Amino acid sequence: ISYDVNSTSDYTHPPLWYYECTFDLDRDARRIALFLLYLFLFMVGLAENSLVVWVNWRRRRSASGVLFCVINVSLSDLMVVLTMPFFMLEVTMDKVWIWGRFLCKVTHLIYIINFYSSSFFLAFMTLERYLSLARPNAPPLFPLQPKHKRWLLCGGLWLLSLVLALLENVHVDLLEWDEPGCYMVPEQNYTEWFVSVAFLCLIFQFLGPASIIITCNILIARAARASPDVQGRRDLWLVHVYSLVFLACWLPYHSVMFLLMLDDLNPWLMSCNAVEVLYFSFSVVQCLSLFHCIANPILYNFLSKSFRSNLVNSIVSRISPLMPASAPADAPANGTGNAVSGKERKLSNASTSHSEIES
Repeated sequence: ISYDVNSTSDYTHPPLWYYECTFDLDRDARRIALFLLYLFLFMVGLAENSLVVWVNWRRRRSASGVLFCVINVSLSDLMVVLTMPFFMLEVTMDKVWIWGRFLCKVTHLIYIINFYSSSFFLAFMTLERYLSLARPNAPPLFPLQPKHKRWLLCGGLWLLSLVLALLENVHVDLLEWDEPGCYMVPEQNYTEWFVSVAFLCLIFQFLGPASIIITCNILIARAARASPDVQGRRDLWLVHVYSLVFLACWLPYHSVMFLLMLDDLNPWLMSCNAVEVLYFSFSVVQCLSLFHCIANPILYNFLSKSFRSNLVNSIVSRISPLMPASAPADAPANGTGNAVSGKERKLSNASTSHSEIES
């Protein structure tokens, strides 16, 4: 979606007769598999992220910093999911783009913006959670008051995502070759552009957020393990699952991107078979990276008792308007009324779940 490397091989590599290519890869099977994967991601991701946004949006003005980041992650993932039907059909038709030039540029821009923003908000959410646990008296990154600080930081992250996306999307256009296709191919200096963009993507979308997420989750696990107030020690493994899921989604994608970058810098470094495997696997790992759109709602929302309680209350309030009013959607789901004791607040701060948040 973000790079169509197959379409650029003629610009960056010598003709294949310089090599001895022996692999015969089944591209038809790949197209079918990718269509089914995109269809699954679209249906499940749309249902999950729509529910998360619907339930949490009502609490956006009074949400804690962590929950505020959760809302932004869900909005980002939802926008990525909404672009999937365009790319699903593109994969099925073997890179033929039938939606026109405007949607070619807009859908890719939406995808790339959220490609960055999802990782940014995940990193800030993890950092916010660590600070609330290790330094409860420190000011939060996304404070409720003053509200302008929260919205300025939020807007800054979205603006940074837009700037990074425009660096890539400026070369997206509808090209008429054998069939119309939506490609990212600059007219000049392709190698320099691709290497620069791939390096920025590696740093800003993966290495930077991953270092924050992994480091903070390790510190959260260590602090929670040493805290006498933590009762659910069996849930400590969730902290490491957060890091593992992020790596599982993005490490294969960036590994292939890095190898493609090396191949552009030195086209004679790898054999023809290795290059063919890289081009063949790029669209596969790109699709697999989008599994974060269905993993994030599960990890950061559906595993939370508080979220499940608010989800049930929201559904009941919709289907049974004449029933007695339930507890407010932003009320703590502790079963003891609106007041939360100091001990319970302390336990909440010591919790390792990113979505067990007091609002």
